[in-house]
Amino acid sequence: MQPSLQIQGRAWSLEQIEQIRQWVVEHPDWSRYRLSRQLCLRWPWVRPNGQLADMAARSFLSKLHQRALIELPPLRRASPNRMKHRRLECVAVDSSPVETELGALGPLELYEVSQDPGRRAVFETLLATEHYLGYRSPVGENLKYLLCTTQGRPLAAWLFGAAAWRCRVRDQWIGWTDCQRAAGLQRLTNNTRFLIPGWVRVHGLASWSWSRIARRLVGDWQAKYGHEIELVETFVDRSRFRGSCYAASNWLELGLTQGRSRGDRQRRLQVPPKAVYVYPLRGQARQRLCQ
Repeated sequence: MQPSLQIQGRAWSLEQIEQIRQWVVEHPDWSRYRLSRQLCLRWPWVRPNGQLADMAARSFLSKLHQRALIELPPLRRASPNRMKHRRLECVAVDSSPVETELGALGPLELYEVSQDPGRRAVFETLLATEHYLGYRSPVGENLKYLLCTTQGRPLAAWLFGAAAWRCRVRDQWIGWTDCQRAAGLQRLTNNTRFLIPGWVRVHGLASWSWSRIARRLVGDWQAKYGHEIELVETFVDRSRFRGSCYAASNWLELGLTQGRSRGDRQRRLQVPPKAVYVYPLRGQARQRLCQ
């Protein structure tokens, strides 16, 4: 069997690594940005929606550089990722109390706001000012939902982004191998933020809004990114929350994390254990993820 290296969840042969090293040497005048995009064209390396996966390619090249397997040119400028450098500008939000029964609110509207600048500003303001973890623009595939009254008053916000690279109880529940996980992780999403502002007190609002989102999430993801998702996960800090809204919405509680960060592949960063919840979006989700 040919020796290989596991990088970004994929086995790379030493021959492939040497081909990349020689290719980088042959283009000493290229920037890291150009190298990553040309690598996508050379292999090819594209997302399901047909766009170049240049951020993934850039991360891959950086890891080869860190392991001294290739030598990249010096950085010429800051990352061109506009979301990384975008400054968050908060907008005015009506925070007068909303305390009533769910039925008394009248018709409610659920918006996916990632392509809606006006409502997205309200969404970001709410998370930045009201959520205990704050808010930074997510990197990678994501969807942002804002629940509003017909008068436009925001009542709840949900953010979905990249799933955790590794989670023991989740991976055991799915039953997939490391190779299946690496191939199928893009079909999971993580509910990284959920917020009902403190001035909103409406019994049953959380489970009602989730039922609306659950019916839309697969189709919205397909429309935006060109592939479907099977499963949603979230991690609940039990020192702050009981997870009642997830339990009431028929999420499955699988157990606790092992006290590592969501994206920690080297298992070095220790964080308090959190409760792990998952929600299959369609029947036989586990079977499809293991195919």
